[in-house]
Amino acid sequence: MKQQSIAQEIIKQFEEWSPKHLAYDWDNVGLQVGSLNKPVKNIMVTLDVLENVVDEAIEKNVDLIIAHHPLLFVKLSQINLNTPKGRIVQKLIKHDITVYAAHTNLDIAHGGVNDVMADLLGLKNRKPLIKSGEDKLVKLTVFVPEDHADAVRNAISEAGAGHIGNYSHCTYQLSGQGTFQPESGTDPFIGEQGELEVVDEKRIETIVPKSDLAGVLKAMEAAHPYEEVAYDLYPLLNEGESLGAGRVGTLPEPVQLEKFIGQIKEAYEIPSVRASGDLTKMVKTVALLGGSGEKYIHAAKRSGADVYITGDMTFHITQDAMEMGLAVIDPGHHVEKVVCPKVKDYLEEHCNQNGQLNILISESDTEPFKMV
Repeated sequence: MKQQSIAQEIIKQFEEWSPKHLAYDWDNVGLQVGSLNKPVKNIMVTLDVLENVVDEAIEKNVDLIIAHHPLLFVKLSQINLNTPKGRIVQKLIKHDITVYAAHTNLDIAHGGVNDVMADLLGLKNRKPLIKSGEDKLVKLTVFVPEDHADAVRNAISEAGAGHIGNYSHCTYQLSGQGTFQPESGTDPFIGEQGELEVVDEKRIETIVPKSDLAGVLKAMEAAHPYEEVAYDLYPLLNEGESLGAGRVGTLPEPVQLEKFIGQIKEAYEIPSVRASGDLTKMVKTVALLGGSGEKYIHAAKRSGADVYITGDMTFHITQDAMEMGLAVIDPGHHVEKVVCPKVKDYLEEHCNQNGQLNILISESDTEPFKMV
């Protein structure tokens, strides 16, 4: 990515992973303050946009803040510079710092908040806790010269195509001949302008989740030798992978609840949790939802979970969970911080190939609770 690329290009790439359409209707995601039509050099990833975070961004000459929690979650009726929120907005505008938020869309996205939380605990056989839709499937057919078929097949497979169940690189291919005639202004890989060419080619067919389609096409074009790639896309009625908030999965081995609590504290790098349930109980199936998820205790129980991990549990709702035999672990809302390194890694891989961006994670403390 060029040094003078604008914030809009970075966000466009970011939204290939965490598209805004995944967010719930009540959420406020996307641009919060500032402009996306600007050069960007320094990017800060943060869970929250509090005044100490903005002060840090000013000190480090940050151009773009990518946050999980929206700064403007509740719509403003006024911008009073004597209020904390008003001061934040004033500082951001004064120092030309753009703020972008990916909230429930980053919760739902594959590899987002809930998957990171599940990865850190080693959960297997995962599915959404609350299904909100499914990832549509597309059939991709591409025509490739025979001696480049392996390279193109591997490129699209590594980008997300050809996954069926626990199998990857699933394609079907046929041999045939393609014809084309390069016209004026072309720079053909094979053949000469004005002469009809007949080339031995492979027709490669595979299946692609719609969420991965942009990346797969980009990888296909990069690996394909032709100046103009011939390919077809077909919508499919096959059921795609479920999308939704939270995750339900299984631990590699059953473990006592008390020991599992210790594993959570280590995995999430937190000093303590709140927990309910019999500490000697063996747990195997785990439901989790980053952020505030107490209203989903019944969904967690229906999923077959032995224990539910979520933040902001209140007294009576926890009692309800206890009475239905569902253990609860509350690591706090701030535990969603675990996604920040994943966001940084994604930006480094997809937006910073030339190393011209400086991508950092905020070091400011935004956890409001202290264990004393």
